[in-house]
Amino acid sequence: MADPAAATPIAPPEIAREVIDPKAYAGWDHLLDTFDWLREQMPVARIVPEPAELHPPFWLVTRYDDVMRISKDNATFLNNPRTVVFSTTDGIEFAKAFSGGSEHMVASLVTFDAPIHMKYRKLTQEWFMPKNLRGIEDEVRSIARAAVDRLLAAGPQVDFCKEVAAPYPLHVVMQILGVPEEDEQRMLMLTQQMFGGQDEDLNQSGMKDLPPEVITQIIAGAVKDFEAYFAKLTAEKRAHPTGDVASTIANAEVDGEPLNDRDMMGYYIIVAAAGHDTTSASTAGAMLALAQDPEQWARVKADRSLLSGIVEEAIRWTSPVQHFMRTAAEDTEVGGQRIAKGDWLMINYVAANHDPAQFSDPRKFDAARSPNRHLAFGAGAHQCLGLHLARLEMRILFEELLDRVDAVELAGEARRSSSTFVGGLKTLPLRVTPA
Repeated sequence: MADPAAATPIAPPEIAREVIDPKAYAGWDHLLDTFDWLREQMPVARIVPEPAELHPPFWLVTRYDDVMRISKDNATFLNNPRTVVFSTTDGIEFAKAFSGGSEHMVASLVTFDAPIHMKYRKLTQEWFMPKNLRGIEDEVRSIARAAVDRLLAAGPQVDFCKEVAAPYPLHVVMQILGVPEEDEQRMLMLTQQMFGGQDEDLNQSGMKDLPPEVITQIIAGAVKDFEAYFAKLTAEKRAHPTGDVASTIANAEVDGEPLNDRDMMGYYIIVAAAGHDTTSASTAGAMLALAQDPEQWARVKADRSLLSGIVEEAIRWTSPVQHFMRTAAEDTEVGGQRIAKGDWLMINYVAANHDPAQFSDPRKFDAARSPNRHLAFGAGAHQCLGLHLARLEMRILFEELLDRVDAVELAGEARRSSSTFVGGLKTLPLRVTPA
């Protein structure tokens, strides 16, 4: 009888290193080449670490159909108990020590499974639906106009990431949370430490080539700072509740009981952090594509009906959330490969959103792409809570830009962040011509 292990598709060592290397995600084009090879040769590949103690082995899933299926099957593929974001063995052990036993540094919507997940999601789900968001459109437009003011005042040559893509969505989400404007720079620093911890330009540590254990400690420090800040905000929102999301979280109950401190802080953090960096990345991605294609800028300037396509394509093309991890609840099969109960899987959204079986010429930015059923927001029960807000923010910002900017062109090299989890452009030098 043949040994089933003999048929296991084990990724070559250089590929196993690349798919967990933050710098590979900064390189992008070579990484996309690697994902193309994997989809063809071993779409469900076993990633075995060298040395063995570096990280637990896992399955890397790169085909769109397989990633979609896993994303929707929340009974077979769990977010708990193993971490939902790739981590080294040292990082996992640090998280367990930090949290009191959990592999999750933060307990939040992205770490919960049914039935608790939906109970927590429902607390704020209505707030983020289009009907409610229409009530904040004027406020978002005011923030967008201020962002364009800042861009034009800094021009004609500017870093779009620094002037607009980073501060604009941060300001929007902080207003939604009820965080005072004077505290936004602190929130920006903390989100960059959490999601930019692998990038020497974003982690604000002053050190390059940080070892994984130092990166983990930076993230842990940011989590503690977040918790201290939002503990104070919770007290204020309980004493004087308002109509913002923070008041909803502070005064929420699940099964008749207030949220415990860990879950409440996790809720604040996921709204504050996930609602900022991801939209920042897709906004910068859209501007890069338009700067590279002056004709497309001119077309959408003349015909705003094209704008929704640009927004959606930018989200696919950028794929700000680059992966999540899942754990098999039972023996199963993915893409013809047997998966054992307890196995760890990486569903890679960058790979899935560049699958030519789903997207024709996937590396091309195509604002007319239809259909565009990308996976940048996930799918199923864990689909991004803030997807309607992200689309609203991008649409309004680009309406304001198109009204007030005649042309944009690259004024230097656009550079991506070094990050395996949330990634996108960290610099986008542009030359801006006012209208």
